[in-house]
Amino acid sequence: MDDEFDKERFLKEFGRDYGYPNAPHNIDEIRANDFKRLKDVIYLDHAGATLYSESQMQGVFKDLSSTLYGNPHSQSSCSLTTSDIVGEVRRQILSFFNASPKEYNCIFTSGATSSLKLVGETFPWSSRSNYMYTMENHNSVLGIREYALRQGAAAIAVDIEDITESNAVSGAKSVVKIVPHTVQRRGEADCGKIDETSETYNLFAFPSECNFSGLRFNLDLVNSIKEGSYQIPGTSPTQSGHWMVLIDAAKGSSTCPPDLSKYKADFVVVSFYKLFGYPTGIGALIARNESVKLLKKAYFSGGTVAASIADIDFYQRRDSVEEYFEDGTISFLSIASLHHGFKVLNTLTMPAISRHTNSLASYVRNALLKLKHENGNCVCTLYGINGPESLFDSMGSIISFNLKRPDGSWFGYREVEKLATLSNIQLRTGCFCNPGACAKHLGLSHSDLVSNIEAGHVCWDDHDILNGKPTGAVRVSFGYMSTFEDAMKLLNFIKSSFVPQTTHNIFGDKPSYSATEGVERISRYFLKSITVYPIKSCAGFSVASWPLSNTGLLHDREWLLKSFNGEILTQKKVPEMGSISTLVDLKLGLLIVESPRCKEKMQIELTSAQCIGKREVMEIHSQRYEVGGYWNEIDIWFSNAVGRPCTLVRSYAVQNQTRSNSEQCIAGMCRDVEARLNFVNEAQFLLLLEESVSDLNKRIRSKLHNGSLNQPAEVNPMRFRPNIVVSGGKPYAEDGWKSLKIGQRNFKSLGGCNRCHMINMTSTAGTVQRSNEPLATLASYRRLKGKIYFGILLRLCDFIDQDAWISVGQEVIPNTD
Repeated sequence: MDDEFDKERFLKEFGRDYGYPNAPHNIDEIRANDFKRLKDVIYLDHAGATLYSESQMQGVFKDLSSTLYGNPHSQSSCSLTTSDIVGEVRRQILSFFNASPKEYNCIFTSGATSSLKLVGETFPWSSRSNYMYTMENHNSVLGIREYALRQGAAAIAVDIEDITESNAVSGAKSVVKIVPHTVQRRGEADCGKIDETSETYNLFAFPSECNFSGLRFNLDLVNSIKEGSYQIPGTSPTQSGHWMVLIDAAKGSSTCPPDLSKYKADFVVVSFYKLFGYPTGIGALIARNESVKLLKKAYFSGGTVAASIADIDFYQRRDSVEEYFEDGTISFLSIASLHHGFKVLNTLTMPAISRHTNSLASYVRNALLKLKHENGNCVCTLYGINGPESLFDSMGSIISFNLKRPDGSWFGYREVEKLATLSNIQLRTGCFCNPGACAKHLGLSHSDLVSNIEAGHVCWDDHDILNGKPTGAVRVSFGYMSTFEDAMKLLNFIKSSFVPQTTHNIFGDKPSYSATEGVERISRYFLKSITVYPIKSCAGFSVASWPLSNTGLLHDREWLLKSFNGEILTQKKVPEMGSISTLVDLKLGLLIVESPRCKEKMQIELTSAQCIGKREVMEIHSQRYEVGGYWNEIDIWFSNAVGRPCTLVRSYAVQNQTRSNSEQCIAGMCRDVEARLNFVNEAQFLLLLEESVSDLNKRIRSKLHNGSLNQPAEVNPMRFRPNIVVSGGKPYAEDGWKSLKIGQRNFKSLGGCNRCHMINMTSTAGTVQRSNEPLATLASYRRLKGKIYFGILLRLCDFIDQDAWISVGQEVIPNTD
C-alpha cells in the first residue's frame, strides 16, 4: 500500500475528526512527546487497558513527591489534605458523567468488577425479583446473577430488537422490544421470602459499549426500562415491581461516557485504567442517591462506622453514603493520581477523543471489508456492524473480526495473534470475557458451546477453531493516542500475512525429487551432530556417539523440574532454565548439572540411590508417568538455579495414555501416542537439516540488509533444540521424508515440528534475551494453517533390546515413499 496516498485519502474523509486540531498539541506531537515507548510497537488493545502518558506520570510523581498525604481516617493536617483531594476527585468524576452531586454519589472501589459485585451482593433481591441483562455483557455483569438466583430471584438474558416511538406525533415515550432467553431459577427452599406487601425491586444491566463488538447501546434504554415502556413477547407490557438500571461503562467511558443528566441510570460502574492507563486497581460506582439507600450491606469495617462496641451487638454506621460502602482505608494515593489522568482527557475533551478514535475505527472497518482474495472471496468477517440503528447509537473504537482463507475456511485467531506479536502488533483474541456476545455474533448454539467445552475449550486456551467454527475473534481497539500509522501497519500486516497475491505452496522451497523408487538418491546425507537434553527445557550436551533406548536417545528428557504446586517448569515461563548446563557421564554413572547461579556443580547418580519415598504417578500431555523425587539438598540446588522453589523428578516408566490421538491433536499438539516417550512434548526425536538452517539465516540476513531488522539475528541450529542435525542435500528436503535410516537403525517421520516463541530466546552469560527472530522470518514462508514448521519429528521403529548406538558421520538414507 502507498501509505502517503492512503493517509491523504484518510485525511480528506476524516481530517476534521482526526488528530485534535483544536487541542494544544496534535496527535503527532502527543505521540512524540508522551508515548516514546511506542516507537517500535503498535498497541491496539485499548479496550483491555489504555496507556498512561509521560506527562501524566510526571504530574503524579511531582504531586506525590511534593505533597504529604496521610490516612484520611484522621484529623491531622496531612489527613485533611487527603480528604480534600479525595473530595475534589469525587466531584471531578461526577462532572465527567455530567451527574449532579445532589443526585449521585461516587463510591470508590478496586475496579468495575468490584463495583458490580457490590451491587450484586447488596441489592434487595427477593423471590419476586428479576435480574435481566443483555446478551452483550461482560462476565463480571453475568456474575451478579449468582446473588439473584441464591435469593430465589429469576435471571433472564435478553436480546433487544428495537426501540420505537409508539406515537411520535404526540410525543409518546419510546418502547423497547425485548426478546428473552430461558428464564433461570434455582428454586432453593426458603430463599428470599418476604412480606407480600413489600416492594419488589428488579435490576436491568447493559453495557454502554459492548467490549466484544464495539456496538454502543442507545441509552434511551435507561429511561424506557425505568418507565416500564418495554414489551416482552407473550407477557403484559408492564412488569410488576420497580426496575432499576445498571450501566457497565468500563469500556464506553474511555471515549463516550454516559450523560447521567439525560439518562438517569441507578448505577454506573467504571475502571480508571480504561480511561487513562494509570492507576490500576481503582474504580468507582456512581450511584443515584435514592437507589443506593436500598442496598443492604451487612459487613462493617474501619471507616464505615461512627461507633461500635466489641463485646455486645452494637454498632452505628456513618451517615455518608461513600463512607458506608468504602470498607477500610481507601486507596487514597491512587485517588489523588486520578486528577492527573482527568487533566489529560479534559485537555483533549471527550467529544474530540470520541471523534478521533471513531475515525480510525471507521477507516479500518471499511478497509477490512474491501479486502478480497484473488478468487473474489472476502478476507474479513466483521462483527456488530449490522446492528439496528434504533438500538445502537454507533460503533465505538473496537473492531472485532475473523479472517478467512481463499477456500472459505477460517484462520484461527491464535494464528493471527501469534503473527501479530512477531510484527510488534499488540492486540487481543478470544471472547474477551463476554460469552453472550461471542456466541451471538459467532452464531454458536448451545450445543456448539457444550461441544467446545467437552473438547476441553476454556478461556485463554489455543482452541481457536473447533468443528470448523471459530471459538472467538480478533479484537483491535483504538485509544486517544492511536495514530493513522498504527491503523495502516495493522492493515498492511493483515494484507501481507493473510491475503496471498498468488497461489503457491507454503513450503515452496521444498525440492522436487526425481527418484521413482522412493529412496532419495540425489544427495548423500550424513549425521552431523547428536544432542541429548537430560532435563526438560535445560541446556543439552553434544556427543560423538550415543546409545538408543525405547524412549529415544538414552536419558533424553528423563528428568524435569516442577513447582511445589505441580506446574511443569519450562523455558517459556522460566527462561533461566536455558542457562543450566547438563552432562551425562555414562562411565561414572552421573548426571552433572551446572548453573551460573550456583557455585558448586550438582552430581546426581543415574541409579536410584538418591531418590526418596515411594514413586508416584503424574500426568503430562495426557500421558501418565511413574516418577520419583530426590533428597531435599538436590531440590534446594535447583530452586537456587531457577530462582524459584521447585523439585526435580525422574521418569521411570511410562503408563497408559489417557486420551486418543485425535483428542491430543485438538489440544494443540499431535503427540506420538504409539511410542514410549519421556518428558517430550510430541515425539522421541527432532531432526534438523543443516542446509535448512543455512537458508533460514540467509533470509534473516536479507531482512537485515533491507532494513527490516534492527540487529543481526543469525541463529545456531542449537536454538531449535534438535536431537539430530543432518548435513547434505538441498534446504527443506526433510519435509518430504517419510522414513530414514541412520546406520542400521530405522526411523519414521511424524511430520513437521510446529515452532513457538521459545526459539526466539537466547541465553548469554546467564542473561535471557528475547527477539522476534527467527520465528518472524519462518512465519513468512513456513506457515501452514496456523502452524510454523521447521524440522521434523521422528520415532524409532526398531525395538531396542541390546546396545544400539548412533554416531556422528554415519550415513543417513531418507525415503520419500
